[in-house]
Amino acid sequence: MIEVKGLTKKFADHVVLDNLNFSVRQGEILGLLGPNGAGKTTTMKILTGFWPATEGQVTIAGQDLDHHALDLKKRLGYLPEHVPLYDDMKVYEYLRFVAEVREIEKEEILARIKDVSAKCGLQKVIGQTMAELSKGYRQRVGLAQAIIHNPDILILDEPTTGLDPNQIVEIRELIKTIGQHKTIIFSTHILAEASATCDRVLIINQGKIVGEGTPAELTAKLSGSASLQVKVKGPQATVLSAIQALPQVATVQAQSVDSAEVTTYAITVQPGQEIKEELSKLIINNNWGLLELSQTQASLEDVFRQLTK
Repeated sequence: MIEVKGLTKKFADHVVLDNLNFSVRQGEILGLLGPNGAGKTTTMKILTGFWPATEGQVTIAGQDLDHHALDLKKRLGYLPEHVPLYDDMKVYEYLRFVAEVREIEKEEILARIKDVSAKCGLQKVIGQTMAELSKGYRQRVGLAQAIIHNPDILILDEPTTGLDPNQIVEIRELIKTIGQHKTIIFSTHILAEASATCDRVLIINQGKIVGEGTPAELTAKLSGSASLQVKVKGPQATVLSAIQALPQVATVQAQSVDSAEVTTYAITVQPGQEIKEELSKLIINNNWGLLELSQTQASLEDVFRQLTK
């Protein structure tokens, strides 16, 4: 659906995007992750035709964005980080205004307003002014304006910014529902949100793609090494020293102490090494108690920190 090749953006001598290459399949939810200033918003503004690229090419459904901008913009819905709402307008007035700007046929406007109001949960506030709305409802209105013309592609910049945990869950579920029928690109700082919502993520740092894949692929591929947690009944100092002496162990530390004799240890294993069997033998041969042994999976947050530090 979307192909990005060699995308570069410069402001004077400052390179904001540096030769980005990626694609987004039809019906896919793609998350853009990265620290502040990484280039996420710049990428989105170029994909929507708001800013031109300095170099590179963007094609949407096989058409070049530079040469078919007006036609392609009709297929896009865009929610910027700061939703451009007019506080003196009522919700239905604003949605009607957007529908007219989007050149929806007059006889279809009412039906479209009813449809997006239902999808975005706006029925209770449809007659209220924007100034009366909570942050969560303002975001819902922003999503409604982005989908009112039934676009094929949605580009959402920080759609849950400033929301409380309950509102974040509501907007996340809304995005997932809409994403069943549309291609979605959205940026976020909430890594749990990306894990729960995205089919695939791109991690951008200093204008370059430093990680790409599904959340599961990234955590498996880029976390570096396996991690274990083991709970042992035995003298802490002796157990700690014995585990550290194993050649497969990169690091080990006492994580929590249940009692004078029971301690949980966090172990990082050297890349490509397996330790469970040897660790079990070590504990049993020393007549210590092996109470728990589990492997922990690195989180997307761990991967994010590793790739952007």
